[in-house]
Amino acid sequence: MRGPATTFEDLVVWQKAHLFVLLVYRLSRTFPKSEMYGLCSQFRRAAVSIAANIAEGFRKRTKADKLRFFNIAQGSIEECRYYLILTRDLEYGNVSELTQRLEEVSKLLEAYMRSILNSDS
Repeated sequence: MRGPATTFEDLVVWQKAHLFVLLVYRLSRTFPKSEMYGLCSQFRRAAVSIAANIAEGFRKRTKADKLRFFNIAQGSIEECRYYLILTRDLEYGNVSELTQRLEEVSKLLEAYMRSILNSDS
């Protein structure tokens, strides 16, 4: 059993979100050059936003502040869901692994938010 997280890097949800970012960068390198300032840029920004908002929310003191940042991360998850659909439909690459990874991050974040909501502090 693991102890309480002391940094955001200790959070499994952040670790999985960070891995998702790395995979998005890897996939988006293969996009057409014409997408450099379009889908590629938007997809990367949204993916980074998931992990960044989890990191920022981790250090917030109140439940409300924490949950606000985690909710922003949830919004970025939904944005990435759309970019995965668009990537697939434009035939820019296979997104099945990324879709599974994003779903895992989404479920972990939901569970983490529930645990904060139900905690005494």
